[in-house]
Amino acid sequence: MLLRKRCRLLLCPLHVAVIMFGLLLVMVILAILNPEAQSEDKPQDERVEESNHFKVQLLSHLSSLKEEELIAMGMSSPERNFDKVPRKMYRIVKQLKQKNEEASPSPELCLQQNYGEKLPTASVIISFHNEAWSTPLRIVHSVLDHSPRTFLKEIVLVDDLSHQEHLKSALSEYISRIGGVKMIRSNKRLGVTGGRMLGAAKATGEVFIFMDSHCECHPGWLEPLLSRIMHNRNRIVSPVIDSVDWKTFEDYHSSLPLQVFDWKLDFHWVPLPEHEKKGHQSPIIPFRSPVIPGYVVATDRHYFQNIGGFDAAVNFLGVETTELSIRVIEIVLCSHVGHVYQNHTMYNSVQNEAILRSKVRTAELWMDSYKATFYRTIGNTLLMSRINESDIKQHEQLHQRLGCKRFQCFLDNLYNAGVGLCITHTLKERLFVIPVELASCDENGNQVFEYNSIKEIRFISVPFCLTVKHEQVSLENCTTSKPAASQMWHFSHFSFLLYLNPCSHQRNQIWKLLPVVYKASG
Repeated sequence: MLLRKRCRLLLCPLHVAVIMFGLLLVMVILAILNPEAQSEDKPQDERVEESNHFKVQLLSHLSSLKEEELIAMGMSSPERNFDKVPRKMYRIVKQLKQKNEEASPSPELCLQQNYGEKLPTASVIISFHNEAWSTPLRIVHSVLDHSPRTFLKEIVLVDDLSHQEHLKSALSEYISRIGGVKMIRSNKRLGVTGGRMLGAAKATGEVFIFMDSHCECHPGWLEPLLSRIMHNRNRIVSPVIDSVDWKTFEDYHSSLPLQVFDWKLDFHWVPLPEHEKKGHQSPIIPFRSPVIPGYVVATDRHYFQNIGGFDAAVNFLGVETTELSIRVIEIVLCSHVGHVYQNHTMYNSVQNEAILRSKVRTAELWMDSYKATFYRTIGNTLLMSRINESDIKQHEQLHQRLGCKRFQCFLDNLYNAGVGLCITHTLKERLFVIPVELASCDENGNQVFEYNSIKEIRFISVPFCLTVKHEQVSLENCTTSKPAASQMWHFSHFSFLLYLNPCSHQRNQIWKLLPVVYKASG
């Protein structure tokens, strides 16, 4: 009996030892399977750094990235040591392979063109600021994949003082592995035109192609642009800009290739006028445009330098190309480039003021006496923000050196939409029916009408509306209830038409609505 008690007492420590050994073995296995759990041995700064790794990012679907996509991810500590690359660096897990050929949006005749092998070389200049990681990669690969290396001298990426971490060493490391791409970083914020001018100063190609970072090139986009410039070095050309949906990245080929600007210097897309189409012997002949889309601008490097380049003080996309377009412009139908349009663009008050100041500068330097019409549309609040006299004198000297013509020549030859005539009435007596006519626009009150929400064109002084009767337009009393059919006028985004005769797209049927700013009396 005593012997059995002694054995039990001896087995108890043995059981405990076995249990402890088993627990220790389980802990060792867990440590092997989950080494990240042992974070106590790591320095504090390394733990913080690894917690800030960039998340795995996958490029969204694009027409040029249908089959293969680029994946970039943060590297773990063992991988960094193995590859001997700096911390926080991206490792390219899967390289982009050759994409399948896409259907070109250009007309069939474009595919039959032979541009030869003597085209000038091009430098594609792309300025960006605080973009997503995929944005510069997408545009770089899009240009490389759809541009013959014989003609593509280089891509110049200009970082306009981005402060996002993924656009620093990670992007530099990735770009360094791609041939033909040059990275330039600015040490101060330059804006759109400043970034492009910096890239132009470092570019070495015979032709400069300034491209927005949200573009997507189509097959055959480059050669038509270079061919037009080769045959006339004094041209500034642009491709047809197609739309790329910002959510799905699907392409929508543009049916509105022409860009125009109004008296507020805002630009709009419109169809090519019928008289322009009829004047072309071929559907692929390039056409002149009043405004060049700022997303892609191509020009000979020497011509660009000779005309003074972009105006660095006009520093917002769209305004800077309006200023450039008043000089000379052309759209090449055989070249197509897509642009990712977001559903909205919001500007703060500082940016809005900068945009308006840029417009004022353009009006003062280029629009001659027509700048008065511009000021009437924006009001008098910016009259104090006109540019100084020294800038005006410098541009006057540039105009003289280049032999620039007056703004009237631009209206007469490039964007003549029948300007200078306004609806007016001359009778001062109060009649039930007042005839109206077209006359030269002036500051008199008999030309001031308003277009309201119920589609009336109402004379501003008295409740008289434009009315159609017996194929004539006159002023009559506005209807008191809902407007009569004879007093309803439909406004189109492309033009404002008085539907008395069949629409012929002639210039004398196109009307402009100008906002009127009233001064407070007293």
